Amino acid sequence: MIHYARVFWTFLRNSLIRELSMRGNFWIQMITEGIWFASQLFLFNVIFGKVPEINTWTRDEFFTFMATGMIINTLTEALFLPNCANFSEAIRSGNLDFVLLKPIDTQFLISFEKIDLSAFSQLSFSIGLLSYGLWNLGRPIGILDVVAYLGLIGVAVTFFYSLMISLASTSIWLGRNQGLHDFWFYITIFARYPKDIYNGKALWGGGVLLAVFTYCIPILLVVTVPSQVLAQKTLEPSWIWLVAMASAFGGLLVSRAIFQFSLRCYRSASS
Repeated sequence: MIHYARVFWTFLRNSLIRELSMRGNFWIQMITEGIWFASQLFLFNVIFGKVPEINTWTRDEFFTFMATGMIINTLTEALFLPNCANFSEAIRSGNLDFVLLKPIDTQFLISFEKIDLSAFSQLSFSIGLLSYGLWNLGRPIGILDVVAYLGLIGVAVTFFYSLMISLASTSIWLGRNQGLHDFWFYITIFARYPKDIYNGKALWGGGVLLAVFTYCIPILLVVTVPSQVLAQKTLEPSWIWLVAMASAFGGLLVSRAIFQFSLRCYRSASS
């Protein structure tokens, strides 16, 4: 573990050097994130100016949810998205051959080699919005609530990483997976809203989405559950957090198996 921690620290240092050598990119990224954040905040301020709540979610509760989703997306996209997107390029160019020869776990190296530190600029906006929403709610938050919230954030990031590395592994067979960003956006767009807004009564409407993205691919849980815990909203059913945890750890095992299987199917650039 000490060896892997040193390697990760090297990756982090190299990423910092890269960002400092291209400071303009950092400021452009921060301005872009700020504009997107302001537009989202303005949109939902307008919506909640017309209605007091959206399916049991008040304005400040929804801001807590939105901030939680931003934190999870920021961690996932900063740590894993650039590396998973570059996996197909390593296969095409033959650089994966050199990765396989290194005396370190291949999945670890593929997953953490590059860290997009500029993406972390959104964390400041997210934490500010989270603090604002919780302050307006005025509900007492204990240390156990914070610990549970941080643990569920880790569960969410683990689940999204499992999904992302599984999608990236398909590059072994496809050769190039340039649609990873697009597919990632399409599949995670459902997590941008609480699962309560999906109507569970309509068979071919929200009910299907609610069932599929709660129990098959539980994208709706990994953001909603930690938000409900921190905002002290009642979990329905009360054991739903177990589904989120099981899906994250189960997804990690499945994605590991998919990645290892894809490497066994890999043919080097020289073959």
